[in-house]
Amino acid sequence: MILNKILSSQKFFSMKKRTMSLLSVAILNLAYAQRDTLNQKNIEEVVITGQYTPQSINKSIYKVEVISAEQIKNMAVTNVAEVLNQNLNILITPNSSSGDSNANIMGLSGEYTKILIDNIPVVNDQGMGNIFDLTKINVNNIERIEIVKGSMGVEYGNNAMAGVINIITKKDYQKKININASLQEETVGKDYDWYKKGNGRHIQSLNIGYKISDNLTITADVNHNDFQGYQGVQKGYKFFDETNSGQRGYEWQPKDLLISNAAIRYAKNNTTLFYKVNFLNEEINYYDPTTKILPLSGGEKTYTAGDKDYFTTRWIHQLNVTTKLGSRINYNGDFSYQIQERKSQDILYDVPNRYVRSKEAKRTFYKSEVLYSRGMFSNFLDSEKINFQVGYELDRTKGFADQSTFADNNRPDGEGNVNRVIFNYANFVSAEWNPLKWLSFRPGVRLALSDKFNSQYNYSLTARFTTSEKSNIRTIFGSANRFPKYDELYTWRVDANHDIRGNENLKPETGYSAGAFWDYATATSGDWKLNAGLSGMYMDVKDRIESVIISNIPMKYTYLNIDNYKSILFSGSFNARKGNFSFNAGVSTLGISQSLNTGNTTSEDDFNYYVEVNAAANYTLPITNTLFALYYKYTGRSKLYTLEFKDASDTGHYVLGDIGDFSMLNFTVSQPFFNNHFELALGVKNIFDITSIRNTTQAGDGHNAGTDLQNLFYGRSYFARVNYNF
Repeated sequence: MILNKILSSQKFFSMKKRTMSLLSVAILNLAYAQRDTLNQKNIEEVVITGQYTPQSINKSIYKVEVISAEQIKNMAVTNVAEVLNQNLNILITPNSSSGDSNANIMGLSGEYTKILIDNIPVVNDQGMGNIFDLTKINVNNIERIEIVKGSMGVEYGNNAMAGVINIITKKDYQKKININASLQEETVGKDYDWYKKGNGRHIQSLNIGYKISDNLTITADVNHNDFQGYQGVQKGYKFFDETNSGQRGYEWQPKDLLISNAAIRYAKNNTTLFYKVNFLNEEINYYDPTTKILPLSGGEKTYTAGDKDYFTTRWIHQLNVTTKLGSRINYNGDFSYQIQERKSQDILYDVPNRYVRSKEAKRTFYKSEVLYSRGMFSNFLDSEKINFQVGYELDRTKGFADQSTFADNNRPDGEGNVNRVIFNYANFVSAEWNPLKWLSFRPGVRLALSDKFNSQYNYSLTARFTTSEKSNIRTIFGSANRFPKYDELYTWRVDANHDIRGNENLKPETGYSAGAFWDYATATSGDWKLNAGLSGMYMDVKDRIESVIISNIPMKYTYLNIDNYKSILFSGSFNARKGNFSFNAGVSTLGISQSLNTGNTTSEDDFNYYVEVNAAANYTLPITNTLFALYYKYTGRSKLYTLEFKDASDTGHYVLGDIGDFSMLNFTVSQPFFNNHFELALGVKNIFDITSIRNTTQAGDGHNAGTDLQNLFYGRSYFARVNYNF
């Protein structure tokens, strides 16, 4: 967010024409053999998100989508954002300045999606669990990713309005000693060099698991992701031009990320204890595109740039306890302490002479400290027909924001920096009733208390109908809230050109979703395994928080609960598997209606629709065990209302803006050696070479026009990965 405020808009490469025929030819050329190496497990997949206890995915009361570790490995991705970008109805929005990526579900931005790691929401600058940067998660120690779309406020509390993404990490191993080491080298567009600064992406990963006994396992992993930046239309940090052309620096800023985990797991009888510590260290280098003249003695001069480095440090301590109380009651408890600190350092760089003239001391501009716990009690009754769950959730968040983050001058209360503590506590209860073998219901309710906001109630009702041995139908209704972000509460930007003020009296947004899901699975006499699904969802969000004009002369803004949002989603999916070949495809259409209001003008609230299509094909060559994997996703053209100003005195009016369509296609070839202990993977990402799309919904303000281009990716890239398993 901070980098967004200080970086100006960039020009991007134009999008190349979509070539659908390439996908068709590639899929038709894939043959299939007789052995299903990717789906040979007889054990039914188990999920935990939204469940009382670990449950078979087919018997889950919720529709849970699962992305397995095998699928993630086949994609050769470098972070969770790349994994989810292949998923239908999830749009990843990257930020070329900060390198952050958030998940949009049902057309709602990252504020409305709850991101969990092993059931724990993770701290960030703006909140707890939402607006989470998905590039800050190591994919090499992920066991699976579980996705539930729709409002999950009863089970997961505030900000779980659009859905929940639960990232489950590896905790237990079958072998005594497990060692996995990998090295991945990747071009950034056309740029790559092993040593030279500013070229390529370099990733190293090490995972170790040691099974001390049948009851005790320890694990550790470390991942280093060195992204050297992407110049695009810029010319790098060494570029110098006395005309001050603004071409110095990068379109995508260099980013160095180190993530490490250590964990211990003890399981005996009915009790499992799991403790994990996570450490993250990130550095982002911002290079000022402009230079200033610095006079020197003797009439000499040089040119300097005001560069800036950003540092993030995060610690997460997590303890999970699963046990039985007495002979029947199940207890599952999570406890976590988290702290994240972000610092910045101003650098005065002599551009023509290429050296640092001075460095300011590092300055903390964000800091968050969280105490969190969630506990659930279930299995109270000795009955196969009815069960219920009682739970609690609490978090205490202590936040700090430096004056430079939200304020250009002192606040009227004399407080430059912002220090706040927010405590939230909730109780929730639900019951699962199985009146018939083919019918299940689960109603639920949640009461959330806060020392900052009024009490919030959430409700849910879910049903599962087994229509036959091959198909079932799930229906869901749920509500949730979104709590205001720090900048919406505490922004204070008042100077000669701006008057934007946060509002500490904001109330949480409220919303609900309703949906129906149909799944069908069958097998043919020719050994084909077929799966199909249809779904429809509706979402309604009220009291949306928006920046509102409260005075025209002079122009003043604040944040108010004023907007409404609705969306309708229809989707279908198909999967076919036979032997060593598998094919998946999906299509969806999403309609969005927004009632936007500045206080002076209101937008139309008609629905605008767009289409998404995805497809994936995998084939393993039996003789050599070579895997060929192809992944495609098309995001259609969409329209949204945006605020437009004619000049600085205009109060603004809403126009229908346009977001261009684009296609992504990735291809990977993986070859194992030495009895699968060693693997080499080669591939190409973003084959259509997409960099940016036209986006006229990015509104400006009374002083600045919005840019018509949105940066998405850094073009086509090639990669090579070597992986060793012991």
